[in-house]
Formats: sequence, structure tokens, C-alpha cells
Amino acid sequence: MNFNLTEEQQLIQQNAREFALEYLEPIAAEIDKTERIPKEIYQKMVELDFMGIFYPMEYGGAGADFLSYTLVLEQICRSCASTGISYEVHASLACTAIYNFGSEELKQKYLTPLCKGEKLSAFALTEPGAGTDAGAGQTIAVLDGDEYVLNGSKCFISNGGVADVYVVFALTDPTAGTKGISAFVVDADLPGFEIGKHEDKMGIRGSQTAELIFKNCRIPKANLIGKEGKGFGIAMAALDVGRIGIATQALGIAQAALDEAVKFAKERVQFGKPIAKNQAIQWMLAEMATKLEASRLLVYHAATLKEEGKPFSKEAAMAKMFASEASDWICNKAIQIHGGYGFIKDFKVERLYRDSKITTIYEGTNEVQRMVISGSLLR
Repeated sequence: MNFNLTEEQQLIQQNAREFALEYLEPIAAEIDKTERIPKEIYQKMVELDFMGIFYPMEYGGAGADFLSYTLVLEQICRSCASTGISYEVHASLACTAIYNFGSEELKQKYLTPLCKGEKLSAFALTEPGAGTDAGAGQTIAVLDGDEYVLNGSKCFISNGGVADVYVVFALTDPTAGTKGISAFVVDADLPGFEIGKHEDKMGIRGSQTAELIFKNCRIPKANLIGKEGKGFGIAMAALDVGRIGIATQALGIAQAALDEAVKFAKERVQFGKPIAKNQAIQWMLAEMATKLEASRLLVYHAATLKEEGKPFSKEAAMAKMFASEASDWICNKAIQIHGGYGFIKDFKVERLYRDSKITTIYEGTNEVQRMVISGSLLR
């Protein structure tokens, strides 16, 4: 398979790299410390047509291919994983659900401003008792005339409290299990919709993660995505796309860790020579680079299958599982190469190590990815 980038893809990748170096790299540590992403960052991403890059121009997107999106996301995460996940949830999850399953009315009303970057979105599936077991949710939506009345809560929601639009999953038939789940578009300013606890996280600290609370929140009937009872399938389809996004995030973090490790190994002198002259360091770097390149190939393969309209669920799970675990390992080795300095917040690898861990957990734990992969082999 040929993964040589086209001229257009190379230009998009270059623009993303320049954006990350100029606007994210200088403030990434500050974003981590202050736990917020400055609004001007999103505005610059809007100017570069990143927010809806792989969606059709008729809905405000840039009309680029899906691989181009992963190229952009990788470069953003290479400098700031917090900005990366905020962008990924918006583009990979929420917008995907509306684009693939929403009515034309929903696309015009919500997808277009989302792709243009006029609004930011979030994806609300997880609940306190329904993480990996997404079908165990307790949030209820009851039809009352031309509106659904929503009651319940969601937790661990990325972009919670900063998003303008939420894709929310709730039970319209509590007796039907996963077949009773439906999906809705919910505006952040609706009465009865509140933001609860903001989580104090180990990593990706600039990306706000919050609890959502719904108390008799009335949603227009027209805001139902697809049909009643089809929400679980909508969520799983969006998560397939999202897993390529998380694999890409892991890829960007790992690339940054390797960059830092190589730089430090060349500069750090011990026993009269740079530590890069030591075979032990060389072999660590060699393994780091190999795992990174294998991750990149898995990500590009899954992204290409998605773009071509071919089945990609297994490949997305493989990319997410392998790239996230490789990133965790690569960041660990980058810390080891830095020695004591790697444990200090003045050095980027400390933040990369904290940011990397979550990629093995969210949008489907790696245990779930192994279930998806083995299930595709054994069916």
C-alpha cells in the first residue's frame, strides 16, 4: 500500500506543523498549568480550515480527505495533546454522528456552524455506571408532544462546559437495553442543562472534562439523530472514527517524545561524551523509532480504509490499541533517557508522559479494542 503523501496532503501537514510550532509549542506548558485552551487557538484553527477539514464544503467543511485530518491532528498533538483531544472530540465524534446519521435539517442547523468553527461540540455517552458498558446508562429521554424531556447525568465529557453543542445519548425505552438508546443534539444554553463537576486530571489538563446534568431539559423532537433506538449503533460508528483519532493523538505524543529524547541524548554529556554514544541509549532510541513508525502505518492504513468507504472497525481498533501502548512505552523510555530531568516539569517529556496514558483508556479501553479485534477474527 502506498502511503506517499500527495502535494496537497504535504501542504496541509506543513501548515499544521507551522501552526503548532508558532501557536501551541510556546504555550503548551501554560495550557497544561492553567487548565484551559485560549480561545484564540480555536480561532486560528478556524482560519486554517481545520475544524471541519474532512467534511464536505456544502456543510462548511474544507472537503479534504480523512488522512489529511489525521496529519493535522498528529501535528497538533505533537505540540499540545490538550488542544488535540478537544479538536478530536469535535471533529471525530460529535460531527461524525450528525453527518452520518442526522437529518438534513440537523446538518444545516448544527453541522455547518460546527465545521465552520463557529461552534464547538462534545460527545456525551459515558455515565458513572456506564463506561465500557455503554448500554448500562440511566439517562432517560421521554417524548412529550413535540419535545423530549431529558433527565440524568453524564461524566468524563471532554469539552464539557466549553462546547456549544452536545451529542447526547439517552434511553427512550429503558426496557430494551442497547436497543432503547437514542441520540440527540442538545444546545448548551437549554434550560435544565447544567455543567457539574470539572475533573482535575493527571494529563491533557488543558482540555476541560466535566459532568453534565439534565433536569427536565426539553429538546425539540427534530433534534433526534436518526431514529429512536438507533443511538447505540450511532455511538459505536462514531467511536470507530474516534479510535483513529485517538491513535493519531498517541502518534503525535510519541513523535514528540522521540524528538525530545534524541535531542537530549545528543546534548547530555556524561563520562566525557554525549549519552547518545552509549549503545544502551542507541538501542532504546531504535526501538522507540520502530514502534513509532509501526504506529504511523497502522493509523494511515485505518484512515485510508475509512476514506475509501471500506470496513475499518478492526483496523481502527488495532491502530488505537497499538499506537496508544507504543506511545506509553516510548514516553516511558524518553523519561528514562532524560534521567532525573525527565521527572521535572521544566522538561516536556514529563507532560508527554502524563498526556499519553489516557490514550489507552478513553474512546474504548484497550481491553475493548482487543475484544473488537478478536471478535472480528472469530465471527
